[in-house]
Amino acid sequence: MRPDDISDRARQLHFSSLVVDTHADTTQRFLGGDFAEDGSFHSDLKFDFAARDARGSVDIPRMRQGGLGAVFLSIWIPSKVKGPPAVKRAREQIAAVRAQVGRHPDDLALATTAAEVRAAHQQGKIAALIGIEGGHMINSELAVLRQLAEQGARYMTLTHSGNAEWADSSGATPIHNGLTPFGREVIHEMNRLGMMVDISHASDKTFYDVLAISQAPLIASHSSCRAICDAPRNMSDAMIKALAAKGGVVQINYHVAFLSQEFRDAEMRDPHINQAIESQVRQHCGDNEACELIEGDRITRQYVAQGKLPRVDWSSIIEHIDHAVKLVGAEHVGLGSDFDGANMPYGMEDVSHIPKITEALLRKGYSEDDVRKILGENTLRLMAEVERVGQALRSAPQK
Repeated sequence: MRPDDISDRARQLHFSSLVVDTHADTTQRFLGGDFAEDGSFHSDLKFDFAARDARGSVDIPRMRQGGLGAVFLSIWIPSKVKGPPAVKRAREQIAAVRAQVGRHPDDLALATTAAEVRAAHQQGKIAALIGIEGGHMINSELAVLRQLAEQGARYMTLTHSGNAEWADSSGATPIHNGLTPFGREVIHEMNRLGMMVDISHASDKTFYDVLAISQAPLIASHSSCRAICDAPRNMSDAMIKALAAKGGVVQINYHVAFLSQEFRDAEMRDPHINQAIESQVRQHCGDNEACELIEGDRITRQYVAQGKLPRVDWSSIIEHIDHAVKLVGAEHVGLGSDFDGANMPYGMEDVSHIPKITEALLRKGYSEDDVRKILGENTLRLMAEVERVGQALRSAPQK
C-alpha cells in the first residue's frame, strides 16, 4: 500500500475501534486544584474536564480527538498514607469521578462491566471506569474492598511503590516474601467480586504468588517490557508469558523511564538530577499531588532540552508492544498509558496522539483484527472473563 493509503486506513480503523486505556491519573485533578494562566498552581481552582487544557494529558476534547472510547481513572494515594485516612481519600476520589460523569452526561458514562463499556460506545459516550492503585487503601479489611467494588472500582493494583500490609511491591525492600495469608484472601475475594487483579507495581514474588492462586486471569494495567528497559516495574519475558498463559493482558506503560534503557541509565548515573527535579516540583507544588504529577513531566522536559537527560520518542511504545506481541501474541497486549501520572515521550504528550499507535502498527504489518485487540478488545475480553468467574463463584454453593 502507498503511505497515504495506510494513513487513511489507520484513521478509519482507529476511529471505528473501541479504544481502551487502562490507566490514567487524571483523577488527582478532579480534587486537587488547577493551574492558572500564568502557570501557577492554586488549590482553590476547579479543573474543567470539558475544556481543552494546556497542561496535563487528558480532558474530554482531547479524548474525543484521540478516539478514546474508555479510560480507567486511577484512584491513587501515596503508599505512605495508610489506615482510615487512605480509605477516606479513596472514597473521595471515587466520588469525584462519579461527579464528573454527572456533570458531563453527554460525553461520559460510568461503566462497571464490559457490556456497559460497549453500550456507552454505541451511545457515542466515553466510558469512565475506576481502578484502585494500591491495596493499602483497603486498610487490610475485606469489607472495605467490597465497599470500593460497590462504588464502581473494577480493578485493584495490589501495591503501589511501597509495600502494602499484605503484599510486596517492586519499589520497596520485600518484607512479606510476596503475598501474606491475608493477601491470598484478598485475591480470592477480588475473584469473587469480579474485580480484575492488577499486578503492576507488585514484586516478582507477589506476581507469581497471585498467578498461582487466582481463579481469573490477571491484568498488568500499566507495565512495559523489562527485556527492553530493565526497570523493576516492568515485566520480564517469563512473567509476560506466564500472565498470557493464564489469559491475562499486559498493558504497555508510556513512562519514559520504563520505555528507554538509555533514559533509565542516565537517571541512575546521576541521582542528583532526580533530586533536583523533585526539589523544583516541591517548590512549585508543595504537597499537592495533582500539581506534582504534571509539573514533574514539564520539568523533566526542561532537563531533556538542556541535554541533561536523553530524549525518548513515542515510537518506543511501539517497540514494547511489538516485543510483547512477539512473545505471547496480539491477544495479550493492550494500552495503559499512565497519562497525567508519568513523564510522556515526545510525540505522545497527551491522549490526542494515540491514533499514531494504530498507524504505526499497521505499517509494521499488523492485521486490522490484531490492532483492534491491542487497542481495546483484549481488555474487554479480560473484563468479561473476570466477570464470568466472579458470577460463578458467587453462585457456587457455600462450603
